[in-house]
Amino acid sequence: MTAVDFYQTPFIVIWEVTQACDLACVHCRASAQSRRHPLELSTAESKKLIAEVAALQAPVFVLTGGDPLKRPDIYELVEYATACGVRTSLTPSATPLLTREALVRLRDCGLARLAISLDGPTATIHDAFRRVPGSYDWTLRAVRWAREIGLPAQINTTITRHNLGQVDDIIALLETLDIVLWSVFFLVPTGRGQSIDLISAEEFEQVFEKLYQTSRRVKFDIKSTEAQHYRRFLLQRRTEARRSGQADATLAKVFGATSADGIGRAPRGINDGKGFVFISHLGEVFPSGFLPVSAGNVRKQSLAKLYRHSPLFVALRDSVNLQGKCAICEFREVCGGSRARAYAVTGNMFAEEPNCVYQPQPRPAHVACANAAKVD
Repeated sequence: MTAVDFYQTPFIVIWEVTQACDLACVHCRASAQSRRHPLELSTAESKKLIAEVAALQAPVFVLTGGDPLKRPDIYELVEYATACGVRTSLTPSATPLLTREALVRLRDCGLARLAISLDGPTATIHDAFRRVPGSYDWTLRAVRWAREIGLPAQINTTITRHNLGQVDDIIALLETLDIVLWSVFFLVPTGRGQSIDLISAEEFEQVFEKLYQTSRRVKFDIKSTEAQHYRRFLLQRRTEARRSGQADATLAKVFGATSADGIGRAPRGINDGKGFVFISHLGEVFPSGFLPVSAGNVRKQSLAKLYRHSPLFVALRDSVNLQGKCAICEFREVCGGSRARAYAVTGNMFAEEPNCVYQPQPRPAHVACANAAKVD
């Protein structure tokens, strides 16, 4: 997994199969609506895209939305991806469409993992996020059904000011569920997400500490999304452990690990456009679902060509383009800050990570690179 060349192959491909969704989440990246867009990729176009993903041999392929279950052909697409040799995950919305029968059918079509959102430890908090009563109960039922039918389940949680005070309670709830991964998203103020809901840089560090301590005792893996500086935090912990003469097995498995269901974890250095590519429901290709700058459209150019050669992706993969303190940080190759959050907050995708407390010391570029290699 760690040998993936990000200049040639993305580690994660996420395809937004539709923006249609029956929820109205307050932080929705897509500002999803209840009806499907008439210009969504057709079934034939979708299969062509899936074949391109298979040719790229990307380790992780995720079908997201909106709600993928709003597409009648979703089962056909999962089955086709499986036939192409692509290990596929799917992130449905917790609505009445997410039935036990739907999960069984997805499993039988070859779905490798179910990923579902849980943004609060109680129905009151979670349903306030989703703005549809009952979403919390549907979420827990889906996780239980997935366990019963042998379909690995992942929980996605978005951290905002609304649920920051309930992180410990969310963790306690997750420990009662049989999941393989907790994916913790840190808000990027785009779509319906608002800057006022973004937690502070100091609060990022507090959540990082909770994630780290939790990862030392739970069976499921934990990863962060749009918090690239969590890697810096973990590497600092590794350095502290080594200096004290202690080996930390938790840190050894954080990067490049493979979960129990065989789906790999992203290695160090992945970032928006760097090991990561997002395709919209209309075929637009973005560095991230949270970075709304298009490199082109798969209806006109191949996914491989856009990922490998578009000026946007090439520029994002070159750390020389980083600005502010990210430009001089010794962790820039393993972190690089959230390019999506930098763009959302400043309008400049190369600006420094707006929510990082770390203050690097200015140093020559060759020294910074050498130090990054040592902590790597």
